[in-house]
Amino acid sequence: MRRSVRCYVALGSNLGGPIEQVERALKALARAPALTLVAHSRLYRSRPMGPAEQPDYINAVAMVETTLAPLELLDRLQAQERRQGRVRGDVRWGPRTLDLDLLLYGDDTIRSARLTVPHPGLRERNFVLYPLHELSPELVLPDRTRLSELLKACPAEGLEPVCGRET
Repeated sequence: MRRSVRCYVALGSNLGGPIEQVERALKALARAPALTLVAHSRLYRSRPMGPAEQPDYINAVAMVETTLAPLELLDRLQAQERRQGRVRGDVRWGPRTLDLDLLLYGDDTIRSARLTVPHPGLRERNFVLYPLHELSPELVLPDRTRLSELLKACPAEGLEPVCGRET
């Protein structure tokens, strides 16, 4: 049996009822075999990174424990994206029903054709850093960078908690 590993997964949606899409994905993570949803951040609204002609995103971060290997976890996340209507198109950072990104897999650093961990965008995306900090304020990345240091260089501009909903 494999050891249990603490991982962090970013969730994002801006199509098909984004709040409901993120909540549905969180429920799916909670029910998934070989995966335990430990906690998740509040939901946040953020401006799109890609083309401006798209709706704002709803984002969150989930903390999970798993015995799955990194690529097995990636496969599960991508399968959930497809179940929720994700179609990978040609537009980078375009609109989507669901985006699930593996941010951290324990203290591992992974560089393969299919997966890079820590996630390459983790350090500069406020819609990832602030929800991640909400879950683990003392978090230290595999390269020994403190999450709190990354926040100092990444303003929360354009990021707002989604109020009035139980998550």
